[in-house]
Amino acid sequence: MQVAQENQVSAQTLEQVFSSARSFNRFQDIQVSDEQIKQLYDLLKWGPTSMNCQSSHFVFIKGQEAKQRLQSSLMPGNQEKSLAAPVTVIVASDMQFYQHMPTQFPAVPGAKQMFEENAALRDSTAFRNSSLQGAYLIMAARMLGLDCGPMSGFDNAALDAEFFPEGRYQSNFLINLGYGEKGGAHPRGPRLSFEELAQIL
Repeated sequence: MQVAQENQVSAQTLEQVFSSARSFNRFQDIQVSDEQIKQLYDLLKWGPTSMNCQSSHFVFIKGQEAKQRLQSSLMPGNQEKSLAAPVTVIVASDMQFYQHMPTQFPAVPGAKQMFEENAALRDSTAFRNSSLQGAYLIMAARMLGLDCGPMSGFDNAALDAEFFPEGRYQSNFLINLGYGEKGGAHPRGPRLSFEELAQIL
C-alpha cells in the first residue's frame, strides 16, 4: 500500500518547528511588534479545538509596567528571564467560552447550554483546549521565525488575582517569546523512544 507524501512540508520546516527547535531562557534585544503578534494569532487560531470552542484567552505582555505586575507571581528562577524577554504570553482558559458556541459551532444548537449546565465538562474542556491552543502558539511562533520559552513556574492564583480579578479567565501556562540568544538554551534533554511510550494496535 502506498502512503501519500505529496503534501508533506519540507525537511527544513520540520527542522525549524520540531527537530532543531529549542526552548530558550535568554533572548536577543530585538522587539516583537504588535503586527507580528497579530500575525501569530491569525495563524494559531486555525488549529483544531473540540467543537471549535477556542477556549483560550491570550495576554501578550510587552510593557515594563505590565511586566512588573507579572513579576510577583513568578518563581524566582523565572523572574529575570521573563522581565528580559521581549514578550511574555499568558495562556489562559476562558471559563465562559461557551458564550461563543452558537456562532462557533451552530451544528449543535444546544452546545452553549450543555457546557453552561455542566461545570465539570466546562472546566475540562476549557483547560484541554487552551493547552492545545498554547501548543499551537509555540508551533506558529517557530514557523514565523520566533523562539519560545514555555514555563509553568508561577503562582496561578496570584497571577489570576492580578490580571483576571473578575474570575472569567484562569491562567494555564506562560510562554516567553522573542528571538533566542545563542547559548540561551539548556543542553537538549533526551526524548523517549517510540517503544517506550507508544504502540500501534
